[in-house]
Amino acid sequence: MTDRTGIFAGDDPFDIVRAWLAEAQETEINDPNAIALATVDADGMPDTRMVLLKDIDGQKDDGSFVFYTNYDSAKGMQIGDTGKAAFVMHWKSLRRQIRVRGTVTREEGAQADEYYASRALKSRLGAWASKQSRPLDSRATLVAEVAKVTLRQGNNPVRPPFWGGFRINPVQIEFWADGAFRLHDRFMWSKQADSRWDISRLSP
Repeated sequence: MTDRTGIFAGDDPFDIVRAWLAEAQETEINDPNAIALATVDADGMPDTRMVLLKDIDGQKDDGSFVFYTNYDSAKGMQIGDTGKAAFVMHWKSLRRQIRVRGTVTREEGAQADEYYASRALKSRLGAWASKQSRPLDSRATLVAEVAKVTLRQGNNPVRPPFWGGFRINPVQIEFWADGAFRLHDRFMWSKQADSRWDISRLSP
């Protein structure tokens, strides 16, 4: 696109995401890597929650976005059923957002092990203790379970088999920036069957 200049310029959408995220890390007070992750359940009912984007892997033709969670959580099971998800990153300080839609695969190898090991010990133990998304009768029950897990797992717990990463492989990435008088700038990158990206400007 001849008018795709400035913050929208570039031939690799993942490089643009990385550049915007780097800017947000300087301006956002908390969690610039937060994403609103959308899935659907077996009845087609949408579900959304905030998670943290932990990796942007790869380049133009083979890139992906990675986050981590309990595979038995509501979002984990919904993704397992559909193999699809979407998310939006919104930075109020920059007046920008990025929307992504794509297919999803698990990341449960060495990369997941490495990320799990990098977490604080209490967070690693908490991953073992929490039956995420399931009913809990009291916080005391959860705290007691953490204590039991600590005795079993010690100070160097391995990654639980039910906990790991999800890799979103985008089919669409939209970059949005606020414009005067609500005449926003929007560019949609759509991945084609041959892995080529088609880029179009959208009306605000």
